[in-house]
Amino acid sequence: MTEQIATNVTWHDHTVTKEERAKLNGHKGAVLWFTGLSACGKSTVSNTVDHILHSLGKHSYVLDGDNIRMGLNKNLGFSAEDRAENIRRIGEVAKLFAHAGNFVLTAFISPYKADRDKVRAILGPGEFIEIYVNASLETCEKRDPKGLYKKARAGEIKSFTGISDPYEPPEKPELTLDADNKGIDELAREVVEYLEKNGYFKV
Repeated sequence: MTEQIATNVTWHDHTVTKEERAKLNGHKGAVLWFTGLSACGKSTVSNTVDHILHSLGKHSYVLDGDNIRMGLNKNLGFSAEDRAENIRRIGEVAKLFAHAGNFVLTAFISPYKADRDKVRAILGPGEFIEIYVNASLETCEKRDPKGLYKKARAGEIKSFTGISDPYEPPEKPELTLDADNKGIDELAREVVEYLEKNGYFKV
């Protein structure tokens, strides 16, 4: 847990509750936490889910790993400490989105179980949906759209998840997507069906 440095601060409750916001939106808010190796399909699947939810009239937004590192977290690198702080900040932002009644879809490698568990801990029951985009290292290296694995293998990128740094797969995710054998559209439909079946919204 990050230490509270600022003093003389007080938490202020909102006059409008998250339950009232959910009623207005017509659905509950939740964090859909996509995790997996680089090039496993996290961003593509999350954006496809976002598109489907939007077409259904649901409020949703994607927080993408690269986009966040170009703004909010531009001062962080890829050490274990910086990765932990990256995920901590994203968790807090995602919590705000969810409590505003939105589906927030996060597309981050988030390689460490402890960091993901800390995000789960700051959210209420059913508000954190861990989605493991399961693609083998071989599959991800074959895709490698940014050429990152090639650079990592050549030693040009240090601390690269799956090559020089570990990835800890979720032990009990709410949903596992078979990204080795299924296409993006099918995987996205599985996510939307999960939300519907578990009462997050009605079509």
